[in-house]
Amino acid sequence: MNPERWTHLCVDMQRMFAEDTPWQVTWMPKVFDQVVEIATRFPERTIFTRFVPPSAPEDLPGMWRTYYEKWPMMTTTQLDPVLVDLVPDLKRLVPPARIFDKRTYSPWTNGRLHSALLHQDIGTLVVTGGETDICVLAATLGAIDLGYKVILLKDAVCSATDQTHDASLELLSKRFSVQVKVMNTEEWLSSF
Repeated sequence: MNPERWTHLCVDMQRMFAEDTPWQVTWMPKVFDQVVEIATRFPERTIFTRFVPPSAPEDLPGMWRTYYEKWPMMTTTQLDPVLVDLVPDLKRLVPPARIFDKRTYSPWTNGRLHSALLHQDIGTLVVTGGETDICVLAATLGAIDLGYKVILLKDAVCSATDQTHDASLELLSKRFSVQVKVMNTEEWLSSF
């Protein structure tokens, strides 16, 4: 893992979070321009994750089944399939950008993403997307556990609630300061 080699990990910038659904992240538009700027400048270095719900609650084990019993309208049998896709401004970047689908908050669970990054000798992840206190947090903590250096762009991540967004950024910047650098997009881009 070479910390000089980096990739942009853009977490769950999907239509089901951008549009009018029960899972809409209402302040995704506040970070949208920064995310698009990074992905457009570096499409060949961008990996998009997509959170893909099951077709029915019983398709997943344990508490995931309970979770989708609470949110049956978000299963793929009830949700319009186009809503699972990336927002159009990002979808047009694939390829060369790549997509990794996941069934859980973390993109690391099935091992495919880590394997692909190891194959490319990637040691640093520049993280954007949503939600700061759920999938971005899971992606970042998993990356830390696997040994990656993480650059979290605080003006390019979003959440549905300010309080937990702010608490997540504080946690990551203070408690994980050796492994995670929290900074603004403009500051990071100025290093090129």
